[in-house]
Amino acid sequence: MIDMTWLQAIILGAVQGLTEFLPISSSGHLRIVSSVFWNEDAGASFTAVTQLGTEAAVLLFFWRDIVRIVKAWFLGLKHKNERGLDYRMGWYVIIATIPIGVLGLLFKDQIRTGARNLYLIAFMLIAFAVVIAIAEKVGRKERPIEKLTTRDGIVMGLAQCLALIPGVSRSGATTSAGLFLGLEREAAVRFSFLLAIPAVTASGLFSLPDAFEPVGTGLAASGPQLLVATIVAFGLGYASIAWLLKFVANHSLYWFVGYRIVLGVVVLGLLAGGVVSAT
Repeated sequence: MIDMTWLQAIILGAVQGLTEFLPISSSGHLRIVSSVFWNEDAGASFTAVTQLGTEAAVLLFFWRDIVRIVKAWFLGLKHKNERGLDYRMGWYVIIATIPIGVLGLLFKDQIRTGARNLYLIAFMLIAFAVVIAIAEKVGRKERPIEKLTTRDGIVMGLAQCLALIPGVSRSGATTSAGLFLGLEREAAVRFSFLLAIPAVTASGLFSLPDAFEPVGTGLAASGPQLLVATIVAFGLGYASIAWLLKFVANHSLYWFVGYRIVLGVVVLGLLAGGVVSAT
C-alpha cells in the first residue's frame, strides 16, 4: 500500500461528492481519477466510506421527508387506517434494499478486486449509457411519486444491484428503471435518492475497518484523511442533489449519456495506449 496524500484525499472526496448522485458512476470516477493521475487505486473501501458523506447530504436534504416516512411507517404498523403513501414508501425502501444487501455480501470480494478492472468500467460506462438513453426515449414519464407501487420498489431495488459494478451508477440504474416503469423523471430520481440511503450507509459502515486497515495494493488513507474526504463529499454532494433535482425537472438525461460515452471511449484509448493499467 502507498500512503495517500492530503491533496489526493481532498480531490477524491470532491470527485465522490460531485459524481455520487449523477448517473455517471462515482465509484467508476474514483477508480479512473486515481489511476490516471496517480497510477494507483483508491480502493473500494475508500469509496464506500466517503459515500457516508454523500448519504449524510441525502439525510439532511430529505430530512423532513425521511422523518415523515419513518413516523408514518411505525404508525401504520399499529393502525391499518393510517397506511397511506408514506407508510407504503417505507416498505418500498425496505423491500428494495434486500436484493443489494444480499448480493453485496455474497460478492464483496469480487466487488473489491475484479470488478474494478478499468476495461470493465469503461465498457459499463458506454453500455449503460445506451440503457439510460433507451429509458429516456421510451419512458412515458407520466406517473408522479404519489403513484409509486410495490412493483416499482421491487424493480428499482433489483436495478440498484447493478450499481455493485463500478461504471454502472446507482442513480443511473434506479432512475432508468423508474423511467421504464413510467415514472416522471423527477419522481424516479427522488425515490432513487431515498432508496440509496440504507444500502450505501450499511456499505460504508461495513467497510470502515478495511478502510482504516487496508491490505493489498493501492492508496491507503489515514483516519483524518478519510474524515476530511468524507466532509468534502458531504458538502459537494448536498449541492449536487439540489442541482440535479432542478436539472431533471427541465432537462433530459441525454446530457449524461453523451458524457458517459465520451469518458468510456477516452478510458479505452488510455488503456490501449498503455497510459494506464487495467488493474
